[in-house]
Amino acid sequence: MEGILELLASPAAWAALVTLIVMEVVLGIDNLIFISILSNKLPENQREKARKIGIGLALVMRLALLTMIAWIVGLVAPVFDLGITGPLGEHGEPAFETAFSWRDLILIAGGLFLVWKATKEIHHSVDVHESDDLLDKKQAVAMNFGSAIVQILLLDIVFSIDSILTAVGMTEHVEIMYVAVIVAVSVMLLAATPLANFINANPTVVMLALGFLLMIGMVLIAEGFGAHIPKGYIYAAMAFSAGVEMLNIWSRRSKERNEAAAAAARGEGAPSAPH
Repeated sequence: MEGILELLASPAAWAALVTLIVMEVVLGIDNLIFISILSNKLPENQREKARKIGIGLALVMRLALLTMIAWIVGLVAPVFDLGITGPLGEHGEPAFETAFSWRDLILIAGGLFLVWKATKEIHHSVDVHESDDLLDKKQAVAMNFGSAIVQILLLDIVFSIDSILTAVGMTEHVEIMYVAVIVAVSVMLLAATPLANFINANPTVVMLALGFLLMIGMVLIAEGFGAHIPKGYIYAAMAFSAGVEMLNIWSRRSKERNEAAAAAARGEGAPSAPH
């Protein structure tokens, strides 16, 4: 109890909490995009339930991992090394390496899954012909509830491990980690349905989101091979792309309103038909 009171009275602890909450929310965007896209493939009456279960599993996963911090930190220890390293960069770090830890292997597996999933979804989005593939976008009912939850759970594991390792690297206080994770996942829960509905209502946003998943998958694979990619660049690119897409949406809606107004004006100005 005294330790918690000391943290509450510490400005440094509050600063760490706010910073960690922001970081966890940003890292949760990847998880949320995947859940939104996958849940939209279910029948409409199952979508919100799948989103809540998926985000609930993400919270449970993160809180469970926090109770095993020593084990989580141990995941970064190399388990085997192929002895291959890339050229050294400006700061003396290799461009890539093949000393794989369990974390690296999990990131690579998760990245490959995201790349495969996003590629399949993009293919089905641009292919006008229906197929018998269970992942065919035109056959939303083909994705059953259990399959969606299993896929969400698999990616929850990957994103949760990345999230907790980030938290461990930013603060040593477990209490701060718990609060940050709970707040971040609560934000995900509030944003899940509006984001999923927005993605579902705008087909071009679906393609943009799939592009994000493809990029995130490649980043996870690269990190698994020891490549150091500043996350700020990734999220800045995502924010810029989302901003451009928002301008496109506003432009299309403005054009539709103008066309509707012009059509209404023509209807009002047209002479009445003879009786």
